[in-house]
Amino acid sequence: MLKRTFLFTLFIFIGLGASAQKPINIGFVDMEYILENVPEYQQASSQLDERVKEWRNEIEQKRNEISEMKTRLQNERALLTPQLIEEREEEIAYQQEQATNYEQKRFGPKGDYMIQKRQLIKPIQDQVFNALQEIGENRDFDFIFDRNAESGMLFAKKRFDLSDQVLRSINRASNRKQIETKQEERELERAEARTAEEDEELSQREQAIEDRKSEREALIEERRKKQDSIKEARQKAFEERRERILKERKQKRDSIEAARNRKDTIN
Repeated sequence: MLKRTFLFTLFIFIGLGASAQKPINIGFVDMEYILENVPEYQQASSQLDERVKEWRNEIEQKRNEISEMKTRLQNERALLTPQLIEEREEEIAYQQEQATNYEQKRFGPKGDYMIQKRQLIKPIQDQVFNALQEIGENRDFDFIFDRNAESGMLFAKKRFDLSDQVLRSINRASNRKQIETKQEERELERAEARTAEEDEELSQREQAIEDRKSEREALIEERRKKQDSIKEARQKAFEERRERILKERKQKRDSIEAARNRKDTIN
């Protein structure tokens, strides 16, 4: 990557020297911004972060075990023979070496983290490279840089930032793969013809529609709750009235039954 960037920079200076009379059309992209806005990368990155967390916990556990071994040896040293002390020290040294090797295996220059990180980024880099080839040819750019590279530009005007266009190109390529009907193809062509400003305006309109829809749904929900509350109050009043009537009827029956019993007793 750095070698490619160096050659890119070298070609710029060659171009400047060879054609000083011709304006040079330069663009740049923000690779970090692009990665942050590619959902597939974010999902895979989150999974890698979980694995990294597990690896760090394992390393920390190994270090704690070694620390405990050292503490026990220090506390018991006076009670141990020289041979046992030597064996303990060899075991500690071995465990330290194992822990160091494990840490290198996970986080070294050729470790699992670097390998998986490169594997994670490479598909996105390939998409960006293909998109830049298309944009560079269509818009007649002489050079396009990643502004986050070590030898990248330290200053650039925002109007040269092609990051959103790269994202749009990647999304177009993804959408083309999912086209199934002519109607979808026409809709995609209309979407591709829109500028970033038109997309932003459309997004704002869609958001406004969504907000109004949410407000209507909230109002409907509020009305439904109010109606349910009224219905529950009516049902409760009905149940209470019914229970009172049944209770009065029972009391009346009990009173009649008691009167009959008293009459039978007198007779």
